[in-house]
Amino acid sequence: MEWTDRSAWLNALVAASLAAALTAAWAWRDWANLSALRLPDADDMMRLQQIRDWLGGQPFADLTQYRLGAVGVAMHWSRLADLVPAAIIRLLEGAVGRHVAEIAAVIAWPAILLAAAIALTGRIARAVGPADIARPAMIVAGFAYPASTLFLPGRIDHHNLQIVLVLVAALMLVRPGSLLTGLIAGTAASLSIVVGMETAPLLGIIGLLIMIDWVMDGHRARDRMMGFGIALCATTLAASVVFRTTAWGYSACDGFTAISARALMVASFAPIGLALAGWGSSARVRVALGGSSALALGATLAISTPQCFSPYGGVDPVLQSLWLTRVGEAQPLFAAPLAVEIGYAGLMLAGIAAGAWQAWRTRSRGWTTILVLQLAALAVAVTQVRGAYAGAIFAAPALAALIVAARRAGAVPLAGAWVVSAGMLYPLAAQAMATAAPAVGGASCTAPDLIDALRALPAGRVMAPIDTGGVAIASTRQRMIAAAYHRNGAGDLAMYAFYRGRATAARGVARDWRVDYVVACDGFAGVAAPFARQLDAGRAPVWLREVAHVTSGGRIFAVSAGR
Repeated sequence: MEWTDRSAWLNALVAASLAAALTAAWAWRDWANLSALRLPDADDMMRLQQIRDWLGGQPFADLTQYRLGAVGVAMHWSRLADLVPAAIIRLLEGAVGRHVAEIAAVIAWPAILLAAAIALTGRIARAVGPADIARPAMIVAGFAYPASTLFLPGRIDHHNLQIVLVLVAALMLVRPGSLLTGLIAGTAASLSIVVGMETAPLLGIIGLLIMIDWVMDGHRARDRMMGFGIALCATTLAASVVFRTTAWGYSACDGFTAISARALMVASFAPIGLALAGWGSSARVRVALGGSSALALGATLAISTPQCFSPYGGVDPVLQSLWLTRVGEAQPLFAAPLAVEIGYAGLMLAGIAAGAWQAWRTRSRGWTTILVLQLAALAVAVTQVRGAYAGAIFAAPALAALIVAARRAGAVPLAGAWVVSAGMLYPLAAQAMATAAPAVGGASCTAPDLIDALRALPAGRVMAPIDTGGVAIASTRQRMIAAAYHRNGAGDLAMYAFYRGRATAARGVARDWRVDYVVACDGFAGVAAPFARQLDAGRAPVWLREVAHVTSGGRIFAVSAGR
């Protein structure tokens, strides 16, 4: 942003105002939960507990959750995403108390990221199209479902931060090439991987586009490619020191580990090497260098860091089948229910159509780049529906161009363009079209009254379905055997063995894991779990004594002293 660019400052003000208005509306709607620190997702709850543990004295490098599993589980997260919410809590707690400070943090941090995402989308729109599409793009981005769900109050897990970092890299990609744009893009790409691996495919495409730009334009794109490689290398090296965890040597590429850092460092050598080797070369030589470099990089990564091609390949096959393949956002798009397909992919597909129109009409590098990023997000979503988050927000510039074009055509086309661009309409339309499913009477495993009942009990070891774990750890003093985190393989497998067997086998698991309490709720959709069904019905064996039966239907049993 130029310091003297008045329209850019006005757009930044629009982004901040829109983010503040949306956050206020969302917070008012969900205040009952927010005020009690019942956050939208179990990962948000676990993130809050990780921050509490750190502020309570747990070392910066130790991300182990000691109230999970047998002796604690080293989480696959990074402290980078903890920094701002922790700073807000520490800054405010002396004046307003810890509880209010935590409420402020879980509302303010997503709002800050939402403002950044909206502003960056406006800047991307200005970079690829006329200035008058920037503000419509910002409005579309603010309501871009499902990306908008990542910025709701309470969403302090890392996905929204990753979206912002990807947008930073994308902005540097569509701006004129320079060493500075390359340095910023490389820094954003590295930090996004430090936060988590989910955006790695999109960042790989951005790196590939930077290389292709060099192949096509030569010296004009060389500086950006050099800057990208230097920043990717330097930032990863610095992060390997600052954000190295006590589980740095964990043998997987599921987060920022020694393996993923090594993969980033290896990848950074490709753009640096090409920029040096291809200095002043012809287009034909650049094509040969680029192709051979891509093949060499792929082979090197396959040999040196094969785990990065299957980040969750080390998860036990039984756990893969019973849990990981059933995680909603990890499912392939076309394996999801029709309502989910329409809701998640609607805006993304509309944006791709609008982007293809812009790319064909203008033949410009900027619009072609945006279209490629949209198609890459769609490819990710086809494999894992979470790709729709980036796809929805990448749709905003092209849909804004459609809105501006429709404005010149009259009121009816303009209304139609806004309808097509309204992200929240797609899930609403999907719900209206979907056939109503019969009501299922199972008890929620994260119901507030069930968690409250657990909180009222003396601290102990709790056997509960996988969804209860993250919420209960953040809301109670209990230690949970299972939770929805793949590194807790032993505890999660023990939980499934407990509920899926017979009472006699369950008693052996309870004895081995020194279980104090057992939770009965409906946490096994599509999975045969005979003992869970027996407990749901209140038919507990003699070694279990019911200590709570809450209004929502869940039950809690205490294990007898003799087990």
